[in-house]
Amino acid sequence: MGRDKIRVDVVVPVYNEEGDLERSITVLRQFLLDNVDYDWRIVIADNASQDRTLEIAKELAERYPDQVTWIHLDQKGRGRALRKAWTESDADIVSYMDVDLSTDLSAFPLLIDSLIDSEYDVAIGSRLKKGAQVQRRLKREIISRIYNLIIKLMFCNKFSDAQCGFKAVTRRVVRDIVPLIKDQAWFFDSELLLLAERMGYKIFEVPVKWTDDPDSRVNIASTAWEDIKGLFRVRFSNVGKRPR
Repeated sequence: MGRDKIRVDVVVPVYNEEGDLERSITVLRQFLLDNVDYDWRIVIADNASQDRTLEIAKELAERYPDQVTWIHLDQKGRGRALRKAWTESDADIVSYMDVDLSTDLSAFPLLIDSLIDSEYDVAIGSRLKKGAQVQRRLKREIISRIYNLIIKLMFCNKFSDAQCGFKAVTRRVVRDIVPLIKDQAWFFDSELLLLAERMGYKIFEVPVKWTDDPDSRVNIASTAWEDIKGLFRVRFSNVGKRPR
């Protein structure tokens, strides 16, 4: 398939982001206009926001009807938002990134190119791969490295960074793997990668420039605990395993 016939959806999950949404979508839209040669669409996935986020998303869709659209969920959960946006999309490739644009957008074309031009089905940004440039608080750096080390010890996986909010997958992955994922929140990413590797899908990693968002509202302690429980669930499940 020629690149001019490829369609890519860029999903931006949001919850109470009235302060950053318009600026971030404006920056992302201009970057895509200037730097990619395939058809694309930005999908704002509103995750039960309680402020003006949904209203702003609708305004952006009206302003850029061919390039921006939105969906709304009545329940929170990043995994839930990605599941809905990805499974309801008819794009050849679906992706997502955090609304704060912590990951430098220069890495985005590399993600998509690996899925168009190579034999990969999953592409991820990595803050731990050689060449990455990361600025974040020491506490978050330590927690991230410990979490990824735990994954390595439990699964002997090859990918380096499960949690970077910067990923893209093919239609095949949406069809074959997303329905198998049970998590609806932050562990969705890790479960996606673990199942993909278990099922033999090739994962491409791009070292990224990443700047910590000081306004992040993620509860590190509770999220870490849910992630650990998710790891044990996947480790001792037969989902995605080939019968012997």
